[in-house]
Amino acid sequence: MSTETAGIDPLQALRAPRDPACDVFLTGPVFLDIIFTGLDSAPVRGTESWARGMGSSPGGVANMATALARLGLRTSLAAAFGDDHYGEYCWDALEQGEGIDLSMSHTVPGWHSPVTVSMAYEGERTMVSHGHEAPAPTGASAHAKTPAHAATPAHIRPTGAAAPTGAATAPGPAFPHCPPRARAAIAPLVPGRSEPWVATAARDGALLFADVGWDETGRWDLDALPDLAHCEAFLPNAEEAMRYTRTDCPRTAAHALAERVPLAVVTLGAEGAYAVDGRTGAAAEVPAIAVEALDPTGAGDVFVAGFVTGTLADWPLADRLAFAGLTAALSVQEFGGSLSAPGWAEVAAWWQRIRTLDDQDPAALERYAFLDDLLPTTARAWPLRRAVPTIGFRQ
Repeated sequence: MSTETAGIDPLQALRAPRDPACDVFLTGPVFLDIIFTGLDSAPVRGTESWARGMGSSPGGVANMATALARLGLRTSLAAAFGDDHYGEYCWDALEQGEGIDLSMSHTVPGWHSPVTVSMAYEGERTMVSHGHEAPAPTGASAHAKTPAHAATPAHIRPTGAAAPTGAATAPGPAFPHCPPRARAAIAPLVPGRSEPWVATAARDGALLFADVGWDETGRWDLDALPDLAHCEAFLPNAEEAMRYTRTDCPRTAAHALAERVPLAVVTLGAEGAYAVDGRTGAAAEVPAIAVEALDPTGAGDVFVAGFVTGTLADWPLADRLAFAGLTAALSVQEFGGSLSAPGWAEVAAWWQRIRTLDDQDPAALERYAFLDDLLPTTARAWPLRRAVPTIGFRQ
């Protein structure tokens, strides 16, 4: 067993001198999330509702980036950030607070940050969002500009526009055509669209994990996801999996998907998750952990991060599913989005506490025995209380 949770590296035993500096690369839009919790019911038209809790944090792709970084993976994010206080807050929260590499990211002058307001009630959430698509950086070979609020010149934001006063310049990276070498990458699949960097990352040896959302076209056609051919794993939820495979059972859907990708993982909500290894035909299923949910925002992203961690660490398939489900369950007990993503301290505290409860099934606990080789013999007392960051505090 390790002696402390701080600095746990799940890949320590596998690292070699010539490995990529980046464990996981991902890209996508960063939102400012404002999360309201403690609502007794949905807001009613023409009335004012008061929430008992509120938090704000980077959202969008930042949810998964934060979840990966908190599990000890060296995470690199390429994203556009707004040239406003929201964008500055999100950049600093990710770079300084979470240690995420933003050297492939950039600030867009004159562009405001996308915003999502999430309201959690009755175990579900409702979201209202606003934003505009970020313009592409002007000039693929343009120089990067370091904003005045960036922490160090080593973390640059490429853009062809004028930099803030006092900014330094350095050669900009060539993303999206040349992503950094990484052990893995998260590929956001959009029907009818192919991203050039996905094929490049796969050729360079990265394991691609396909992240998919609701198909707004209504076609649900796997052939309309060309980048799926480059992916190691596909992780839809039960409804998405059944629609893509024209089946009425999520487990049947997982087997059908495993004919298209090496690894199909279908999340089953309150029932847990089911996975099929297309190479061997082996299947695994792990039930969900029953918890009292405060806010489900970002739980799917945390599940993917946990599964990626277990895959890169070369754990058995069932252990990967169990760990992903555990991290997702821990996340819904906190304010959503990137605020809720658990780290090793939360995992260790849960594992220490759950074994002291009299009503636990020993056979169910055995499912998580693999944690003994990763976690310390003692952990902080449960429940852990986190500060809830928000915009406005200066101290």
